[in-house]
Amino acid sequence: MSIFTVLPDEDIVEANPTTVTSGIWSGETGSLESDLYIYGTQADSSGEYYLDVYAENPSGELAEPQFAITYGHINGAGAPTLVDNEQGKLPTKAIYSQYRNLLLDPSETKFKFEGVESDHIYVINFQRARYKEQLDAGNWQLPLSGARGISTFIDDSNQTLGALTGNSKAGRVFSVVSGTLDTTSGSITASSNPKTWGDSGPGYGLVYPDLGIIVLNPNAIGPAVGFFTTASSSPDTVAPAASFTGSSMIDSSSVLNTLTKVKAETVKIPYAPLIDPLADWGTNLSAYNHNGLYVSLQLAVASPAYVDGFRARSAETISSTHYFVRLRNRQYNYSNNPTFYNPDNGAIIQSDFKQNPRVYITTVGLFNDQNELLAVAKLSKPVPKSFDEEVLLRVRLDF
Repeated sequence: MSIFTVLPDEDIVEANPTTVTSGIWSGETGSLESDLYIYGTQADSSGEYYLDVYAENPSGELAEPQFAITYGHINGAGAPTLVDNEQGKLPTKAIYSQYRNLLLDPSETKFKFEGVESDHIYVINFQRARYKEQLDAGNWQLPLSGARGISTFIDDSNQTLGALTGNSKAGRVFSVVSGTLDTTSGSITASSNPKTWGDSGPGYGLVYPDLGIIVLNPNAIGPAVGFFTTASSSPDTVAPAASFTGSSMIDSSSVLNTLTKVKAETVKIPYAPLIDPLADWGTNLSAYNHNGLYVSLQLAVASPAYVDGFRARSAETISSTHYFVRLRNRQYNYSNNPTFYNPDNGAIIQSDFKQNPRVYITTVGLFNDQNELLAVAKLSKPVPKSFDEEVLLRVRLDF
């Protein structure tokens, strides 16, 4: 009676890996098309650094964060300096340093967009469990709302000429371009004056799909979408000298310090990055630079004129191994089941089973060389086995 069988090498076949994609949001949906929420408790504790964004009211027990938004500045601008507040934490400087260390090579001190350095960045960081192995490059679309209407951004991974921007210690890197998942305007061209309204800027951003991170360039996103600055209330008359050094706080009283949902009818235009000292830092949620990007995204997905939502998918590579289990005619014809034999004396209970046993295969166990059970395969229905029958089973193990 066979107890186990060693599988020969020819019966173990490695299959070609396959890539499986699914919606990145809760319920594996591929698009956020309704109101977005932030949680006041989290905003009060770590809001100076980042804001977690939810697809439903986070006061509910089942609400889960979908992604986080943050803003970083290389010198800590956008938050009170130590002169303004000796207890200041310089959160924007910490954020810029964190993502620089995470994404850039040690020789790089600043983020570069189309070769142009930027002192500050917006970051959208997908929740780790959501993007699984990677953000599906070429299959996400970010909408932002501003004075110029709703703009959408994707990456250039699917463009004929949009080759891989580069590889870094963070893995693959692609450029962020304007467009939709159906069409794209092409790569962004560097500009000699990237801070005037309507200018495409030195590159909208970079996406790191292997880490689920989108880094946006405020110098390009601001004028492209139409973020207000202190220089003017009109996006068409902002002077280049404004350089996005401040922000007009529009209807900031509508942004609550507790559980909050920013509504399109109360906040009309999102904010530009705030890089002036703020007396109400830490007490007013609208003081946080990254709240401007959150408002812009919230206005876009809640707009009746835009139906695509914030679209994104996750991707993971599934490796499969096929094990061909061959049960020869003289193998596995007896059972240790107590209905088959007497465990006290080892006698077969049914005399007919001595010379002509009948058993049914229901389970296959895969063991390693140390006799440790690694995997169990259940058959869809029992398969009969006897001396005049052979069985070939194929077990596929995905990992």
